[in-house]
Amino acid sequence: MTGHPSAAPRPEWTPRIWEGIDFFAWLRLLVQNRFAISPSCVYIAAVVTFISIFHSILRLLQEAWIGSQIRRTAIRQPPIFIVGHWRTGTTLLHELLVLDRRHTYPTTFECLAPNLFLLSEKLLTRLLGFMTPSHRPMDNMAAGWDRPQEDEFALCMLGLPSPYLKIAFPNRPEPYPESDDLEALSPARRARWKRGFFHFLQCLAYKDSRRLVLKSPTHTCRIPVLLQVFPGALFVHVIRDPHVLFPSTVTLWKTLWKVHGLQEPNYADLEEYVFRKFTHLYERWEAGRKLVDPSRVYEVRYEELVRDPIGEMKKLYARLGLGGFDAVQPELERYFAEKAGYKTNRYEQTPELRARIEARWGEVIRRYGY
Repeated sequence: MTGHPSAAPRPEWTPRIWEGIDFFAWLRLLVQNRFAISPSCVYIAAVVTFISIFHSILRLLQEAWIGSQIRRTAIRQPPIFIVGHWRTGTTLLHELLVLDRRHTYPTTFECLAPNLFLLSEKLLTRLLGFMTPSHRPMDNMAAGWDRPQEDEFALCMLGLPSPYLKIAFPNRPEPYPESDDLEALSPARRARWKRGFFHFLQCLAYKDSRRLVLKSPTHTCRIPVLLQVFPGALFVHVIRDPHVLFPSTVTLWKTLWKVHGLQEPNYADLEEYVFRKFTHLYERWEAGRKLVDPSRVYEVRYEELVRDPIGEMKKLYARLGLGGFDAVQPELERYFAEKAGYKTNRYEQTPELRARIEARWGEVIRRYGY
């Protein structure tokens, strides 16, 4: 026994994330994975192929209509990047920071339809409201087209290198294993990634010029590249007990691979995948944070954030020089009043699993005092 629960069945129908991908990015993904689609998923691939053509056409229309205006759009303030391993509480912190009316964020619709959202967001979110579940499948966090979302999904839909491409074919090797930190990408491919990333943020800024708050665990590995794009960026790193992270992250990938994969996942290398990704992420974070002025980095423990959210957010605002906390505090208090009674998933852990976690992740566990 590994001590983690199996992926829970989907209580609500959920659209596949690939239904927002560009046709050429979709074709490239299929070719890279040798069209290794499980028979039970062939109909999904057919639907995605049809819809991807629609996305590509609307992308061209959006570019023809407002492309020059998007490219002239300035990002007035460097973004705030929320980083940290999966399941550390980055989603919670994202929701808290965007309560500040001076901040904006990429929505779920914008991240899953980045090719066309400036043309269609208002219309399609009304028409397709029934297509998004009310809660995320891996936990009980609220979901919806207008909720804050990871920009990493947008990068997948735009055809940029991303570790999330493995979600489509979980039994296959990652198409771009170097996409975690981008350092090993060829200079041309890395430059293309930066252009695509910046252009997506320009699309967001064209719609809303307020300061962007971005959240993506993958960005934890990319501090050097993010600083090349935004030298003045601010970073908030969320940490959590690694003993909790392991089973929670295993469940996350099980759920995503099952719900959004084009193969029936066998989970053969899943635990090793989680162990390896964790080690690489923390190695890259420790190297990257040295490049950032300490006044532009804040580190918060998930356990402290849920114990004293107002106090921790006040310290975050002070450290990063955001100002205006008095105006945000009532919004934070209202948020937590509405969330009273929310319970996180709990995991039973065998002594054998705990020993394996400590053997593989002991250095990080000791570094952060867990």
